[in-house]
Amino acid sequence: MNAALITLVTFLLMEGITWCTHKFLMHGSMWYFHEDHHQPGKSFFEKNDAFFVIFAVPSCLLMITGGHDLFDWKFFVGLGVLFYGVAYFLVHDVLIHQRFNWFSRTDNVYFRAIRKAHKVHHKHLNKEHGECFGMLWVPLKYYKQAQAYKAAKSSHI
Repeated sequence: MNAALITLVTFLLMEGITWCTHKFLMHGSMWYFHEDHHQPGKSFFEKNDAFFVIFAVPSCLLMITGGHDLFDWKFFVGLGVLFYGVAYFLVHDVLIHQRFNWFSRTDNVYFRAIRKAHKVHHKHLNKEHGECFGMLWVPLKYYKQAQAYKAAKSSHI
């Protein structure tokens, strides 16, 4: 398998891994670290930020060990995890939660659907009854709502 394909497949698989981690660990046995992310009036740094390290360490180790072996498959798996982490940061922390004021909110249908799904996830302040645990995959109903919103908005112009 070539390097680009390994990186891409890893990136895509990370959505499922993230979904499972979010649903079963963050809203389960690791709720202690994730709870502050669901509370209003939180500070800039959260205990939830520990999950960055949980994903970054294996990514770095894979890239280091894979780089020592003349850039074998481990390096490109680590690279796929890194790229997913960058996408997660940009979408979750920059676009959705606006932790960094790097650009204004977009009117893109896909990003609006992501924001809506995440808002639905955050309506639950405790670990039970959660929904929408993914990050880049958006349930179709939110995508359709975002399309309808954009169509209604453009028809009023």
